Amino acid sequence: MTTKHYGSCLCGAVEIEVTGTPVGMGYCHCASCRHWSAGPVNAFTLWHPEQVHIPKGEEHLAGYSKTPASDRMWCTVCGGHLMTVHPGLKLIDVFAAILPSIDFQPTPHVNYTETVLHLHDDLPKMNDFPAELGGSGLLVPE
Repeated sequence: MTTKHYGSCLCGAVEIEVTGTPVGMGYCHCASCRHWSAGPVNAFTLWHPEQVHIPKGEEHLAGYSKTPASDRMWCTVCGGHLMTVHPGLKLIDVFAAILPSIDFQPTPHVNYTETVLHLHDDLPKMNDFPAELGGSGLLVPE
């Protein structure tokens, strides 16, 4: 049986469904994610596009691309942030905070050199991204 997780924007106009197991989970510390999430760090879950479905409210989705690497999506009714599409990686980051049933088990901290909140949790702290995602794969000290 395939696991499904459901989430929505703040007002519920847009609902999201993810199926299966995420490709990865972690924390991003880059300035863009911090600015977008209005927080010191952003918790992410990464999924293949075929694992992500919008069963309700797709007409209320809007997006913004600061760079070609990320298309950030939100609800036009309430402004609630939902996900970031990463076309080059062929992955979608569904924000962990909107998936209440997911067992969030982060593995890396990415873009840790940009952090404003130092976390001491024994997880690897990456300079940018893992090598398999086009990054350097370099670790930085906590």
